[in-house]
Amino acid sequence: MKPEIIAVLVIFLAYCVAEFVRTDLFHKNGQQRKDVVVEVVSTLVLSVFTQPFVLFCGGLLAAFALPEQQGALATWPLLAQVGLLLFFDDMTQYWWHRMSHKVKWLYELHRPHHDAEYMSIRIVYRNNLFYYLLMPGLWFSGALIYLGLVKVYAAYIVVKMLVIFGAHSDVRWDEGLYRIRWLSPVMWIVERVISTPATHSAHHGRHIDDGVTYYKGNYGNLLFFWDVLFGTAKITRRYPDKFGVENLEPVTASRQLLWPFIRD
Repeated sequence: MKPEIIAVLVIFLAYCVAEFVRTDLFHKNGQQRKDVVVEVVSTLVLSVFTQPFVLFCGGLLAAFALPEQQGALATWPLLAQVGLLLFFDDMTQYWWHRMSHKVKWLYELHRPHHDAEYMSIRIVYRNNLFYYLLMPGLWFSGALIYLGLVKVYAAYIVVKMLVIFGAHSDVRWDEGLYRIRWLSPVMWIVERVISTPATHSAHHGRHIDDGVTYYKGNYGNLLFFWDVLFGTAKITRRYPDKFGVENLEPVTASRQLLWPFIRD
């Protein structure tokens, strides 16, 4: 197993343990049996099939289009390589996520992520099975790996998942830091650069009129900076009381996973 995969798995399990100890990993408020089904199936399918498949196909397409360019970017400066990944992976994921809240058929693919009435490490990969298959950032990443960014991508994905895991978990790493007055200027910068539990839980809030919830923004994954840059940021340093989708009828686990082939 590759070192970066081991690192991501260790971070994931560390959050699982933290939630087990502090917030009851297996019994969340509002949890239903269908939530467990959706989370287990979507996480396994993404990890075992979708992500490796799309990265491979992205590299294959790059090899077909640029057969003489394999490894061509490997000698680029480190900052330039990281910049390419932030632009073609993280920024495109921001726009994919943003469009998923604007375009009805895309929202059907993304809605399972918001159907959970709780925040947890469990929901990180919770989406329709076709959501990640179509995500542009994964295809671009496969191409960039072919072009020589394999080593940088390995480190990049560990950092990215560290941030994303932390932003989704209900063990809020930022909450205690907000209480330390002298850290306030530091946190002012941090919360405008990366996704935090406060900014991302606002995106998952259920009621838009609670003063915290903002599911029409805060789309960033690794970098919250994209929300700041493109005008979709809301920062309150608070957390919604309720999570989930607002004003929509419940749907089955099978529809969440397999829409449009299964419709309630």
